[in-house]
Amino acid sequence: MSSFKFTGLCTATHTPFDSEGGLNLAAVEPQAKFLRSHGITSVFIGGTTGESSSLTLAERLDLSDRWSKVGPDVGIDVIVHVGANCLTDAAALAARAERNQAKAVSMIAPSYFKPRTINDLIGCCEMVARAAPNTPFYYYDIPGMTGITGFPADQFLEQAADRIPNLAGIKYSNPDLAAYRKARALAGGRFDMPFGVDEMFLAAMQAGATAGVGSTYNFNPGPLQRVISALTKGDTALAEAEQAKVQPVVDILAKRGYMGAAKALMGHLGVPLGPARLPNGNPDAAETKKMIGELEAIGFFSWNF
Repeated sequence: MSSFKFTGLCTATHTPFDSEGGLNLAAVEPQAKFLRSHGITSVFIGGTTGESSSLTLAERLDLSDRWSKVGPDVGIDVIVHVGANCLTDAAALAARAERNQAKAVSMIAPSYFKPRTINDLIGCCEMVARAAPNTPFYYYDIPGMTGITGFPADQFLEQAADRIPNLAGIKYSNPDLAAYRKARALAGGRFDMPFGVDEMFLAAMQAGATAGVGSTYNFNPGPLQRVISALTKGDTALAEAEQAKVQPVVDILAKRGYMGAAKALMGHLGVPLGPARLPNGNPDAAETKKMIGELEAIGFFSWNF
């Protein structure tokens, strides 16, 4: 298995659609070049931000194939989210990701029929990880979306380690930092724990995080890049000031429906990724203009561009 480990900021990318909502693979290359031009060197594709639950298996396989070509060509490592309610689909996505030489795979557990015990959760992950045995595997803990709770990260890692040989860690999109600290300390810090709540990134770094995976890095990477730099220099005040620039942007987008608003913002930045798919909604032209005005008013465009 490769020695991959998350570092810095890994962008959870949007899946590009055309104006009618069809998959638009031609947009992946300009999307990747835009991210690389803003200091991003790794992406997490087909996850929550990528609207994976609204994609067909065929679309997800095609997306993985396209990023596997484009990412390395522009200097970006590709991590593929493979989770699905159907574990057979998840395993097929993991196998394709390994064939495409993805740096890692990650999965949410099935969340319609939820695992009832930690043994069931590990069994789900074991089945999918086995389909990509030479690729680092990360469980994706995001209880706010899956509704899967009650399985502390440290207990999962302790019990899963012997059953999943390629277990590398957890993509931790969970606001419970006390549980995060326990998992980070497990086995002398053996497991990789990239953090996925952008609004809490500084607190997570102070709890031991060394990397993040987030959606705001698509359009607002500057503040958290500077958080990392400031902490390296011991400048906590600057780190706090930069972290404070994340929440207002999230709030401006979220009140319009975060997914559609984020994709509209990307279009404004010159990276047209199409609309979000239902059940996510999209702001109309007038609302998008109002959103851009609010972002201008807080100085957003001077932070990154």
